[in-house]
Amino acid sequence: MIKAWKLAAAYALDWIVGDPEALPHPVRLIGSVIDRGHKQFLSRHCNPACEWAKGAALSTAVVGTTALLGRAVSGTNVLCEVFLAATTLATRNLLDEASNVLNALDAGELGLARARLSRIVGRDTANLTESEIARAVIETLAESTCDGIVAPMFYLALGGVPAALAYKAVNTLDSMIGHREPPYTYFGRFAARMDDVCNLLPARIAAASIVLAAPLAGELGPARRTWQAEGAHHASPNAGQVEAAMAGALDVQLGGTNFYDGTPSHGCILNEVGRRADCERARAAIRVVAIASALTFAAAFACCLWSDLRRNKDTPNA
Repeated sequence: MIKAWKLAAAYALDWIVGDPEALPHPVRLIGSVIDRGHKQFLSRHCNPACEWAKGAALSTAVVGTTALLGRAVSGTNVLCEVFLAATTLATRNLLDEASNVLNALDAGELGLARARLSRIVGRDTANLTESEIARAVIETLAESTCDGIVAPMFYLALGGVPAALAYKAVNTLDSMIGHREPPYTYFGRFAARMDDVCNLLPARIAAASIVLAAPLAGELGPARRTWQAEGAHHASPNAGQVEAAMAGALDVQLGGTNFYDGTPSHGCILNEVGRRADCERARAAIRVVAIASALTFAAAFACCLWSDLRRNKDTPNA
């Protein structure tokens, strides 16, 4: 478990600095390793069981190595530990990227909004309407509340920098190879299931944080009711939790059909009685996520502080 003051410093650093592309970032390094590794493993095709085993081997190696290196590097000095902890958090970057998309929409630059959106979503963006862009922004804000804020905070509080970096490795593996489509159908299955397990509790904490944050952001939609009634309707056992909570909080429809490499993917519609997404609702989602981030930090900080106090109490005086 990371010390409370280090968690506070990392959280503040994330808010102040964000994720400048010019700075080195562990996730980009992890991504490059996965890219090179999966090309080597997939260079020879084999039967489904063999592909699953190779995907499991790559995933285990990447996550284990990341955790070990995180432990070694973060142990060198305090500044390094705080910096690495900050790189696992993404509140500032998430809100900035979402705001950039909406700013382009407000300026009437639909093409620019689509291009900016493509930086933060995996779906095809070339033909999206303004409402579909707003929906995509809200959905990625909801999902990233778990992936980029709550889950890293949860693992920092639970196991410090090594655990949080290991989680980021799992999440990166899922985004790169955890797909149902060939050639990852069997190769990426282990990574996808590992990501489901690692997000099982954080996703529900994230959904609860959205429910708590919504009224503080001035949103009085049926967040808790929609979360409880529709959170399990999504194809993902975790994404549905946060998306349903956000759909209820903003009283908008989320989900439906998206296109990936030209292929339609039909998903359920969450909060079908809600209104269509627009820029106003997307900006409200930004406010909700910012407050949910602060609430999550406060809870994680309290847990770490309690652990610090217990540790100091149990340590005999020299």
